[in-house]
Amino acid sequence: MLIAGVLCMCAAAASAGFGSWSLSQSQNINSTQVALRAMAPTQLAAAVMLTAGGVVALAAAPRTALVVLIVCVAGALGTLAAGSWQSARFALRHEASNFKPASCAGSCVACTQSCQ
Repeated sequence: MLIAGVLCMCAAAASAGFGSWSLSQSQNINSTQVALRAMAPTQLAAAVMLTAGGVVALAAAPRTALVVLIVCVAGALGTLAAGSWQSARFALRHEASNFKPASCAGSCVACTQSCQ
């Protein structure tokens, strides 16, 4: 359980590092940056779950630690998967709201569509 606990703590540190880095970046209108920034809370939540699993793996009895470690890792992976799905949807909606047809060219006089 020592190796599993240390690996879990390392994964938690990496997830927290990526989440903190995403939050520290300036807020751009680039859809990639928006998606990365939207993933930050999910990465921080996964880091908390992995930290809890790592602490239990290091401190508890082996049978209990194994069950808790499996639950924590599965929860962290599920949280990351759901967060990825949601941030991708958010980025696509953000990209679609900024889309202007090529025929408008910034001038609403030239087209019959609303170019707002």
